[in-house]
Amino acid sequence: MKAIRDTKGQMTVELAVLIPIVIVVALIVINLMEFIDACAVFDVVSSDTVIAQAASPAQNISASAMCSELESAIATALRRENTCSVSVCCEDRGVAEKSITSSFLPHYAKYICTLKFRPWPRALNLPIVSYSAPIELTHEKTIIIDRFKSGVVV
Repeated sequence: MKAIRDTKGQMTVELAVLIPIVIVVALIVINLMEFIDACAVFDVVSSDTVIAQAASPAQNISASAMCSELESAIATALRRENTCSVSVCCEDRGVAEKSITSSFLPHYAKYICTLKFRPWPRALNLPIVSYSAPIELTHEKTIIIDRFKSGVVV
């Protein structure tokens, strides 16, 4: 009978110790799943947007103007203004020299689309456990297109 009374509050103590750990693990899993979801959507949206808009740009448009248009179009389609930011940069690769595909890709542009994800919360201090997320998680998607042969798949 005495052994039963000694363990009466043991489950409460174990639960009090375990709850902060469960909260931190849940935050890590939630942020990881949101990042994976954002990356999956970003890969599709960035490819579609760059292929649709950059393959046949308007005449006399500069590379920086094209990149800003792509950034705004990708960010609008992504619909995650609070947690994600998008940046696009363009590298004009010119003539593909000394390659087998030089006859197919005489002039191409490389678009590097970058997604920056900000986890929430940034820091959380609980008894026993503390949680500190990185400032940003980054994901890149590179798309190479030929601006003068739109619709050609190599």
